[in-house]
Formats: sequence, C-alpha cells, structure tokens
Amino acid sequence: MWDEEFKRYADFDYSLAVLEGALAKKIDTLRRLDGDLLNVAVVGYESMWRMEEEISKWQPDFIILDESHRIKTHNTKASKAAHRLGGKAKYRLALTGTPLTNKALDLFSQFKFLNPSIFGASFYGFRNRYFNMVGYGNYTPVLKHSMESELTRKTHSISFRAKKSECLDLPPTIDITRFVQLEKSAAKLYRDLVKDSFAELNGQNITTTNVLIRLLRLSQLTGGFLGGDDNPKPQAVSKPCLK
Repeated sequence: MWDEEFKRYADFDYSLAVLEGALAKKIDTLRRLDGDLLNVAVVGYESMWRMEEEISKWQPDFIILDESHRIKTHNTKASKAAHRLGGKAKYRLALTGTPLTNKALDLFSQFKFLNPSIFGASFYGFRNRYFNMVGYGNYTPVLKHSMESELTRKTHSISFRAKKSECLDLPPTIDITRFVQLEKSAAKLYRDLVKDSFAELNGQNITTTNVLIRLLRLSQLTGGFLGGDDNPKPQAVSKPCLK
C-alpha cells in the first residue's frame, strides 16, 4: 500500500523502506537506508517504541504520525517513544480525522509530540488547568467552561482542519432498503432472546444478562453467526436470502 501511494503522489526522488517482519529484520532494513535520495521509513506504532533507539540513531529530520490519535493516551510506551523521538526531530506532523476520540483530554499527548510549549509537558498540569475531575472517585474529566476558549485557541494555533465538503467531491448518497427474512430456526432463536433473554443452540445455552448484551447477540444472530455461553466460537445460524 505504501509503495503504491508514494508512486502515485510523491513528485520527488526518494528511497522508501516499509519496515516489516521480525524486529531484527526491521532494524536491518532501517540501517541499510542510505544515499543521496530522500530516505523514508514507514514503521508501525508498536514497532516504533521497540525500535526507538535505532530510530533515534537514524536521526530523522521529519516525523509524521499518521492516525495520531493512536498516541492519545499519554503514558503508553508508544506515546512516550513518540514524545522523545519528536523532541529530537526538526519537523513534526500529526495527521488524524479524529483528534478527539472520546474527550478533549485526548489532545495533550498529541500536542506534546507536536510542540510541548502549547500545553506544557505535564499531563497533570494540563488536566488540572483545563478540567474538573468529577463523578465517583473523581475519575471523570469535564472541561471547564471558563477554559474552553483558551483550549480552542491553543489547539487551532498549530492546527489545520479540512472538512469533507472542502476536499471530497462525492455524489449524493443513495439509500436502498432491502428486507431479509430469517429462516424459521434463526427466527425462533431471535424471538427467544427477545422474550426470555435465553435460547438454546445445538445443546448450548445462550443467555443475555443485560440489554447491551442482548442487542449484541441479536446483531450477531442477524449477521448469521452466534456463539454459546460455554463455547463462544461462532456457529452458523442463518443464511438468509434477499427478497
């Protein structure tokens, strides 16, 4: 994939290495990158922290984090490695369509990689400045209303956002509704789970202890496969045909 993307979009001479395989092989591939061309190494997040020392010796000028929300948690090994490596590179770029996957607290680690001066280097300093900790045990961060404008301003100070409407030229969506009829055996399983939160499948019990589990099992069933309580390995329960 990376080879194809570079061939398609890179309008410059380059030497590309996608680091794959065993760790020793990845390190060897990285060490062999040399020459007068622009050297590009592609490495996954899990390999990045394991190869931190080798990457640091390689001395990259520019580090790009694709899907940077992968380092949203500040104290994971991948995040810590990204922070340290980013601090040694001249240029840093973070790309993601979901910088906030759950809460505004997700910003800290990504910005620590990009520029620690924006929100500081201390996670707890950031959290205490912008959030109130509420709920049972004070574990739930809630953004302080008085700090919303500052957080937004600092976030936008080094950010660029592109909306779908600005970069995608897509035709209008077309919705097609198709009705699917479950077979009698699958329909009985479905009714039993809805009515009694219990069903039997080839001698195995299927129980749904709460509404969320029931919805999950019903979704699995309509997808054609379902597992039992003692043996969660999916079994084929339906092969519906479109009407």
